[in-house]
Amino acid sequence: MPSGGFQPVEGGQQVVRSGVTKTLVLSVFTAILGSLQFGYNIGVINAPQKIIEQSYNESWISRNGLESPPIDAGYLKTLWSLSVAIFSVGGMVSSLSVGVISQWLGRKRAMIINNVFAFIGGSMMGLCQISQSYEMMIVGRFMIGVYSGLSSGLVPMYVGEISPTHLRGALGTLHQLALVIGILIAQVLGLDTLLGSRSRWPALFWLTLVPAAVQSLMLPFCPESPRFLYIVCEQEAQAKKSLRRLTGLTDVSDDISDMKEEKRQMDSAPKVSILQIFRSRTYRQPILVAIVLQLSQQLSGINAIFYYSTDIFSKAGVEQPIYATIGAGIVNTAFTVVSLFLVERAGRRTLHLLGLGGMIVCALLMTVAMVLQETMPSLSYLSMIAIFGFVAFFEIGPGPIPWFIVAELFSQGPRPAAMAIAGCTNWTSNFMIGMGFQYVADLCGPYVFLLFAALLLGFFIFTYFRVPETRGRSFDEISHAFRRRNPSLLDHEVKASTELESLGGEDA
Repeated sequence: MPSGGFQPVEGGQQVVRSGVTKTLVLSVFTAILGSLQFGYNIGVINAPQKIIEQSYNESWISRNGLESPPIDAGYLKTLWSLSVAIFSVGGMVSSLSVGVISQWLGRKRAMIINNVFAFIGGSMMGLCQISQSYEMMIVGRFMIGVYSGLSSGLVPMYVGEISPTHLRGALGTLHQLALVIGILIAQVLGLDTLLGSRSRWPALFWLTLVPAAVQSLMLPFCPESPRFLYIVCEQEAQAKKSLRRLTGLTDVSDDISDMKEEKRQMDSAPKVSILQIFRSRTYRQPILVAIVLQLSQQLSGINAIFYYSTDIFSKAGVEQPIYATIGAGIVNTAFTVVSLFLVERAGRRTLHLLGLGGMIVCALLMTVAMVLQETMPSLSYLSMIAIFGFVAFFEIGPGPIPWFIVAELFSQGPRPAAMAIAGCTNWTSNFMIGMGFQYVADLCGPYVFLLFAALLLGFFIFTYFRVPETRGRSFDEISHAFRRRNPSLLDHEVKASTELESLGGEDA
């Protein structure tokens, strides 16, 4: 599951002495509608899979004449896999441009313009049945993927920058919570008694226009990020005005002083490009950790659950698979809330190891249940419990942790490039699962989750030996932890310092 990450803002800490204002509530609620939309479009394709495949077949027969044979099963599988996975391609493309767009248009204006992609994508998906065009569904999924890729960066960026220091962690996690609620809403509405029927399923995709329209109407009433106004645009008067609206205070000089110090630190830190991160020995270990942690999130098998859970439950012998899918969505939402409390109380590394270990056990139980279900039908319930456990352990560790660690591994200079690399890795591996899972499942049969168990074991071993604890540590302490795990870095410390100085003088 593509999961948007919370990016803590380094540097100036806004000193806020007031409570939560109406403007802050309005702004945060309006922003996370984008996260809700993102999650909705992850889950909306799942429940009506068989009905949409029938629509593809009807479009094929309509084009080729009533006497033509049905669409080839292999071609239909390719079309469906592409319909699922093209969403990730759109996200992969757009996630790399979040930094540029947010600096060019500003956080608020970028979110408003981003809704154009949601309107285009939702309209094309909603019209695909009446137009007898599965190509419209595929292109629409790509466009909504572009929207989601931008939202996954813009929403946590805006929320993090408008939030008071003492609420920044709690409000930042609302992005992930809104995302999983969006998935759950899509699963519930996909019931055949609601919108998942043969005649009503296009309405599932028309509904994507609703949060886009509401957000577009409400964002003009929300203030722009004070941090963007002051640090990027150098508009101190506008930044003060925005701060007063968000905090309810008339004297915001302390906040401005903190942002001034943050701007000074940012100006003094050399900007680091994506290429320079890979070239620099200092960043090589942290970026390796960032990439592998993103892979551990997406290649864990979680998106196989969310994209294809109804089909998985059917093969596992569950009589009402759609209700089991909704149950998985409820578990996902509940444990996302649990993780909000755990992530600041336990170590990042500890929670990630716990999550990976639990998912390994659940994947093995799932395999046993699916292999033996023909001889022991009652094991279908074990399969359902294993999937619920799989989802729960994901939200304890691999769901939220990779994004927290990536943001904490890098200082202000290299952080934007590192987040772009992490985001691209996340979306690329998401595409691999969306496009390839059905083929791998057909090849491996009931043993498919053994493959995920093996991958999870590899990620567990990597995390245990190579990932440092970041909770409560400075960048210097984290860097020292990397050097302890890789003693050869000590011999090259002076060389790396010289290298960074030379890199800072090159064009990003």
